[in-house]
Amino acid sequence: MACMKLGSKTDGFQRQGQAWFCTTGLPSDVTVEVGEMTFHLHKFPLLSKCGLLEKLIRQKSEEGEDGCVIQLPDIPGGPKAFEPAAKFCYGMKMELTASNVVYLRCAAEYLEMTEEIAEGNLITQTEVFLNQVVLRSWKDSIKALQTCDYVLPYAEDLQIVKRCTDSLAIKACKDPSLVGWPIIELGPMQSPGGSILWNGISTGARPRYSSSDWWYEDVSSLSLPMYRRLISAMETRGIGQEIISGSLTFYASRHLPGLDRRQSISEAYIRLEPRALVALPSEEEQRHLLEEIDRLLPSQKGLMSTKILFGLLRTAMILRASPSCMFNLERRIGMQLDQASLEDLLIPNFSDSTETLYNVDCIHRIVEHFFARNQMIGGASPDVADDDQFLGSPTLIPVIAVAKLVDGYLAEVASDANLKPSKFQALAAAIPDDVRPLDDGLYRAIDIFLKAHSWLAESQREELCRLMNCQKLSLEACTHAAQNERLPLRVVVQVLFFEQLQLKTSIAGCFLVSDNLDGSRPLRSGLPISGEDTGWASAIRENQVLKVSMDSMRMRVSELEKECSSMREELEKLMKGRSGWSAGGRKFRSNIIKGQICSAQEDAISKERDTEQRLEKEQLKLAKYQKHM
Repeated sequence: MACMKLGSKTDGFQRQGQAWFCTTGLPSDVTVEVGEMTFHLHKFPLLSKCGLLEKLIRQKSEEGEDGCVIQLPDIPGGPKAFEPAAKFCYGMKMELTASNVVYLRCAAEYLEMTEEIAEGNLITQTEVFLNQVVLRSWKDSIKALQTCDYVLPYAEDLQIVKRCTDSLAIKACKDPSLVGWPIIELGPMQSPGGSILWNGISTGARPRYSSSDWWYEDVSSLSLPMYRRLISAMETRGIGQEIISGSLTFYASRHLPGLDRRQSISEAYIRLEPRALVALPSEEEQRHLLEEIDRLLPSQKGLMSTKILFGLLRTAMILRASPSCMFNLERRIGMQLDQASLEDLLIPNFSDSTETLYNVDCIHRIVEHFFARNQMIGGASPDVADDDQFLGSPTLIPVIAVAKLVDGYLAEVASDANLKPSKFQALAAAIPDDVRPLDDGLYRAIDIFLKAHSWLAESQREELCRLMNCQKLSLEACTHAAQNERLPLRVVVQVLFFEQLQLKTSIAGCFLVSDNLDGSRPLRSGLPISGEDTGWASAIRENQVLKVSMDSMRMRVSELEKECSSMREELEKLMKGRSGWSAGGRKFRSNIIKGQICSAQEDAISKERDTEQRLEKEQLKLAKYQKHM
């Protein structure tokens, strides 16, 4: 740390308890009280340098008091600043450093130690040291800005805070390797001159600091008011928002212990403060810090990682931050929800009034923010005719990722017995049905929920199952659902029908490809397969694989037809076998079951027509491609 030596006389100040004495051989004729400390001094040295003390001593003399006692309760810096100022008046040896120059500059202004009183007075000396030494050094500027907290009103009036923040902002916007500032402490591989050592020998090479985050750790030691002023100065200088976000992340990680969910508060603070034992900030201080960081965060998407935002949100819930802070964090997360992981979404429920394990309401709000913003920026409509275009659309990739993420979250929280069906259904319905390529994830979540909530009525089970589209289940999911006893009977019938429909469509496609390939084979005999012919080569290989599995598919179709017929027979026996029922009751029950089957068949028939239309389009595409080849 740089210093400036003033004065030439030997230090004659001695402290005894709460009092300072000047041992010059003359008795003290003035007593100055600063806080709890008393200074026994002499009038002449003070009158020669301090305009304020000259006025107060003259006033005491005019009043005719025997002992001259002057009280300075409001002097900035207190006894710590008045002691070196008094030594300066006596011409004793003292040092100006980055740690005390702000105190002395404010105290000199308070004591009116100007050039009109004496040439080369303390105001001039501190200004020269501050401008020519402190503000030219990164470390000294940081240290001076830290001391401004204790004399803040005076430091603001004297523009010391502004000068320090402007100096630091200018240095942060430049590459420190081009200037050679002593940004970091000397390591074991650096000489006192700063050059790199090799086997203890100086190589003359200078270490380079090319990373843009070299200043994060230094500014994180500032208090929140000083840090806020510095960030504002950096934004004025045009520093990048991504760099500001990185600094905010580092600052929050240092001053909000436990921000990382994988470590405790004490472990986090020990890791961030290895050099000294620092008291943990109070809950009120942490809440104020968190709300201030939320106000400083840039509004652009993706500048701060989603994991850090979720950490801030969890901390805000623990600290019970303001509703506006919680809303802003949820909105920021919703802007980039597609970058989150399932672990990030598992936010524990910190409220005492609810019994659920995870905060499902918060995730529901975040999902709504995501789709509201996606609709606002004009995201592509999922209602596209071509499935390949649907899956490959760049604007729909984030939407599909969020749908998959929410389905995984639903499967994770579905096992909570205290989770109400209405909340589960609301979160599942927040995802538009058209953005899910497959409903296998949603089916898995519904199955887990039904298993954990076995007491649900049949109507509630049917209402939950309406969330998924049986036509968008894969063959594996259809096979599992057909044997699932937890699903309502109507849903099982729909699943069986669509599974049979998928198998028939697959078999029809196999025959279509086989006929086209067989018809084109004589025309292509003897021609090598290369270039554009690679598409036909892959089609031939697929045809061979499909022919191998053709027999197994036919067997599966026949088994499903038998199961459907046996199920119809059982239903008819059930309606006729109960002799205790009245004629009206039997008719009512029969109408209900027939209505369920009919409605299921009507839905299936309409969807079968859509599938047939889709199949006709594929056949036209294949015919065009064959004609082109």
